[in-house]
Amino acid sequence: MSATAYEQLHRDLQAFIPASRLISDPLRTLAYGTDGSLYRLIPKLVVKVDSEEEMRRILTLAHQHATPVTFRAAGTSLSGQAVTDSVLLQLGDGWRGWKIGPNAATISLQPGLIGGHANRYLAPYQRKIGPDPASINTCQIGGIAANNASGMCCGTAQNSYQTLNSMRVMLADGAVLDTGDPASRAAFRASHGALLDRLDELGQRTRTDAALAERIRRKFKIKNTCGYSLNALVDFEDPFDILQHLMIGSEGTLGFIAEITYHTVEEHSHKATALMIFPDIQIACEAVATLKSQPVAAVELMDRASIRSVENKAGMPDYFKTLPETAAALLVETRAMDAANLSAQVEVISAALTATPTLLPFQFTDRPEEFTQLWAIRQGLFPSVGSARATGTTVIIEDVAVPVPQLAAMTLDLQRLFDKHGYTGSIIFGHALEGNLHFVITPNFANPAETERYKKFMDDVCKMIVEQYDGSLKAEHGTGRNIAPFVELEWGQQAYQLMRDIKALFDPQNLLNPGVILNDDPEAHLKNIKPMAAVDPLVDKCIECGFCEPNCPSRALTLSPRQRIVGLREMARLRASGEDASRLQALSDSYQYQGIDTCAADSLCSLTCPVGINTGTMMLQLRARNRGALGRWVGDRLGGQFSAVTAATRFGLAAANLSHRLLGSGAQRAITGAVRKLSGDRLPLWNRYMPTAGALPEPDTSTTPGRPRVVYFASCASRSMGPAQGDPETDALPVKTAALLRKAGFEVIFPDDRSALCCGQPFASKGLPEQADAKQREVEQALLKASRNGADPIVIDTSPCSLRLKRNQQALGLKVYDITEFLHDAMLARLTVRKLPETIALHPTCSTTHMGLQTKLKAIAEACAERVIIPDRVSCCGWAGDKGFTLPELNASALRDLKAALPEACQSGYSTSRTCEIGLSLHSGRYYRSIVYLVDRCSQPNTS
Repeated sequence: MSATAYEQLHRDLQAFIPASRLISDPLRTLAYGTDGSLYRLIPKLVVKVDSEEEMRRILTLAHQHATPVTFRAAGTSLSGQAVTDSVLLQLGDGWRGWKIGPNAATISLQPGLIGGHANRYLAPYQRKIGPDPASINTCQIGGIAANNASGMCCGTAQNSYQTLNSMRVMLADGAVLDTGDPASRAAFRASHGALLDRLDELGQRTRTDAALAERIRRKFKIKNTCGYSLNALVDFEDPFDILQHLMIGSEGTLGFIAEITYHTVEEHSHKATALMIFPDIQIACEAVATLKSQPVAAVELMDRASIRSVENKAGMPDYFKTLPETAAALLVETRAMDAANLSAQVEVISAALTATPTLLPFQFTDRPEEFTQLWAIRQGLFPSVGSARATGTTVIIEDVAVPVPQLAAMTLDLQRLFDKHGYTGSIIFGHALEGNLHFVITPNFANPAETERYKKFMDDVCKMIVEQYDGSLKAEHGTGRNIAPFVELEWGQQAYQLMRDIKALFDPQNLLNPGVILNDDPEAHLKNIKPMAAVDPLVDKCIECGFCEPNCPSRALTLSPRQRIVGLREMARLRASGEDASRLQALSDSYQYQGIDTCAADSLCSLTCPVGINTGTMMLQLRARNRGALGRWVGDRLGGQFSAVTAATRFGLAAANLSHRLLGSGAQRAITGAVRKLSGDRLPLWNRYMPTAGALPEPDTSTTPGRPRVVYFASCASRSMGPAQGDPETDALPVKTAALLRKAGFEVIFPDDRSALCCGQPFASKGLPEQADAKQREVEQALLKASRNGADPIVIDTSPCSLRLKRNQQALGLKVYDITEFLHDAMLARLTVRKLPETIALHPTCSTTHMGLQTKLKAIAEACAERVIIPDRVSCCGWAGDKGFTLPELNASALRDLKAALPEACQSGYSTSRTCEIGLSLHSGRYYRSIVYLVDRCSQPNTS
């Protein structure tokens, strides 16, 4: 693409795409251009596309300017199919629509919807979509369909190709076809009749070539995502059916899938799982062949190296460490719609394996807590290798497939190739029921010799799979760039030419994702390999898979955790190499806001990261490094005068509230907005849900004997911040909480000097760890004294503070309870609760999630209200301590889906953090307050 053509395209896009969605700066093009593969290409422009009309106009302009484009959904692809050095079209928020058909037999999905969300919507009907990739809680429908992703249970029978009902597709010239709409088909026939006729001809020619047709059918009896879905030419005669099935697995090289309608499949409510240990891989694979004809849903193979990679992790069976070097395991699951059928299936499966020797007896379990732990073994394999690899090395996961009877021989051959090329310690695991295995290697491409070693290894692997087994070089991860040079090797010249004819028919200018699936460069898989520079042990294990992204509150505003790490790695590389100082400066300048300032540091990314990386902690460290001596001095002064800080906060809130009453919301907003602008956005942003001044409860003067004691520590936020003006609840949270504890029959004890106490969380979030720890120690000593050295329980009314203080409770002998768990475990039974005829919203805070208290919070809410809504697509609220005041755009971005998710009948919301509740109120248009207020409203003291 010439610079002139790119500049013309960019200029034309500005006519209808907002500047905020046209990204061309060095940091974000680098970060947004990264996917889960081993390749890196930096796009010249990233366009966040929000609608079909925008996409149509973009493709028309790309066609006009002869500019290549690549479509991107979640970017979890592993073979390089979602990277480009041209224009990257990133799906925005406008592509998350869905509609369930009659009896939930079908579901229509837009490509930006996360796969796991589709299954959540279908769950009430006991249905799900067929594809079940391991990344289903991160990857999006567009990627699932475009890669024909499968997974552990869907096999070849329930993938996107087999469960496709209809599709809305956009071609390279901007033409749109809805294959489920007769009018759209007729219009497309009129405008693109030549294309349909050519597809019809290709299909007839392929079906009449008996040898070619039989080869295609045989190749697709096992999992195969290498090249195009040529089976469409032999499975269907209608050119519309051929067209839509060719789109499946085409990796964005033939067109854009704007919507797909799936036939749904059963989601069985009863499951049982067994872990079987066999003497060697040969016997394990023979067992797979036996299980193939049994009522099993999944059979996962793990070699001895796989087991070794997880044997030292928490929760793993002790016997793993004593297994012989030849051992292999199968994880087997069976599913049914009722318990009786499940039990019968378990008996049948067990009987079928009676003659197969095992090292240990096996037993199926239908207990969710037990089979979840068993599956954690399998799911931990890839991340365990990723976390154990040497710093700077690249994780490469490949997947191949052969007929099940050849599985054992192929596995042994693959192990021999590991030894031959020096990839010792590499692991083999996978979906054995389909003859589909994954293997993981970790080369260090910083060493120039590594590229040649990897080349020779891939050459040998591909020749072995094709020449010895006539298998699939890509079973479910897509061809991408990594296998593109080997497609002809697998398929032969005739079928490969057929693929080229298909590409030329749909994309004659080669503008859609060029270089993917079909690539004339025999060494394309060895080029543009991403560097993995060392940054810090906190993040060096990142494999850039993107699993962290759905939880990140800043992902639609600035960077996600994966992208923050990508930026850090590139800056580290530039510093180490000494090259391109101007680029390094540009990246560093952007990174302060894009990476550090707008990180909520909620650590939710660590919960979905395969290797447990906490990018929030990394950002806090960077804030601490940037804080400087003056910042630390200010932190010391504030920590030492904390009573004055909270008093000043209450005074400021009281003054703002008085001004609000006198001026009204409109004038207040205008004046404070102008003042904030004059301050360079240093002053907090006012909004109509700002809290009034807080208050503390009076000490307990009751003399009722025999009451259990509880120590109540009100956080500095709840002490300082009362309800918002206009909220029907007028009591400050500490007053309400103390009253509710007394209603439940507790004697309430307060720590000494409570107005000066702070758990340290505000200091930690500002990058002042020493001051944070000092304040935490003060609180711990005060709570030790108040609780009589840990004899009494301690209740914290704000979840972020609870989480922080819980971390040291065992060492100190304290019994710290978040308000959620104390309400659930100790208080509800001491109250008479009447369920209110209301619909309420509930927001589990990040800290609630880290403490694992979401279920208890929901149980409390459901005990108090008839209907409880926890909105989809809302995790962290992005208020992040005080960032809702100072960086309100972060809060707005994090909660952009909140209001639309709440029905009109929902008039109030509840959470467990006063600052979070400000932003939740602002962006929902409803008052959010502590769950304490809900329990108080619907409860009375027990009279029994």
